[in-house]
Amino acid sequence: MNDTLQSVISAAYPILKDDLTLSFGQIGLITLVYQSAASVFQPLTGLYFDKHPSPWSLPIGMVFTLAGLLSLAFASTLPWVLFSVFTVGIGSSTFHPEASRLTSLASGGKRGLAQSLFQVGGNMGGSLGPLLVALWIAPYGRQHIADFALLAGIAIGVMLPVSRWYKHRLLLLRQTDRGVRNHVVRPLPMRQTVLSIVILLFLIFSKYIYTASLSSFYTFYLIEKFGVTVQHSQLLLFVFAISTAIGTLIGGPIGDKIGRKYVIWGSILGSAPFALLMPHANLFWTVVLTFCVGLIIASAFPAILVYAQELLPYKLGLISGLFFGFAFGVAGIASAVLGKMADLYGIEAIYNVCAYMPLLGFITWFMPDLKKT
Repeated sequence: MNDTLQSVISAAYPILKDDLTLSFGQIGLITLVYQSAASVFQPLTGLYFDKHPSPWSLPIGMVFTLAGLLSLAFASTLPWVLFSVFTVGIGSSTFHPEASRLTSLASGGKRGLAQSLFQVGGNMGGSLGPLLVALWIAPYGRQHIADFALLAGIAIGVMLPVSRWYKHRLLLLRQTDRGVRNHVVRPLPMRQTVLSIVILLFLIFSKYIYTASLSSFYTFYLIEKFGVTVQHSQLLLFVFAISTAIGTLIGGPIGDKIGRKYVIWGSILGSAPFALLMPHANLFWTVVLTFCVGLIIASAFPAILVYAQELLPYKLGLISGLFFGFAFGVAGIASAVLGKMADLYGIEAIYNVCAYMPLLGFITWFMPDLKKT
């Protein structure tokens, strides 16, 4: 539900562009502000919640999202839109670090599977955003974004019993796990740990530049190159979003079995052939190739996040906030740069350039296999 509401922003870009007569550069700026709010605060909130876990951060984050969407529904100027998406971004940065920690606590030891389930919920929700925009907002007007306040209210209601369970769990941990942290041994020396985290951040960089090109500009690409309608483009964006949900679901469990390094390697580098072919395909094969890219590349993030959490097992909030935040930040900056590129060189130029980003997956070779350490 959280990510359904978050995805309404990018799905509504064509409507915002027409309503407010925005350029591609301004669309990129909207993404930059939203993703920056969602990224800059996540490591900070994660670090804070490592010391002061707060189960009530989940519904509090949703309240920010609710307020931002209500504001976006009636925004009549670009600064108003920027303020609205910034508020939604704050909601995301408040929600994700503690939600990821809760996922780890509830995993029963199968952290890759748990993280995949957590993220596939987000991806499934994210895939519903474009579909709901196509069916509910595009035909009737942007003001109907306000109707999503009902979903936000339901989400808050769902979070309350989860937060109470989390609060009880935290009390038990404080009573039974005192002193455990002092005896935890990192799987790698600090120097190798830092190097591995830097490599993981580079992989996030390559992954999210490419996925930002699809999440922010895919609908415009389909409309301009193939002449599809806005609603048709939203449905095809939904197909891509579904592929990322499936990829996310399978990435974690496979990493639990064969090792996360191999999942990371195969998912990022393995998506490169499909990304390189996509700009040269017709409409049918464009949809097929982007489905394949989404399926393969999305399997990387659960493996990357759990690998990083295993490197620093008692900094779950910081690691979750850092990687979620860095992912959102890269996506935001990339969207702003890609929007300017689209204004200068055309929308197709984005995909001719970004297609090479998954090739950076080769640097996974330098990471140790934690399954053997």
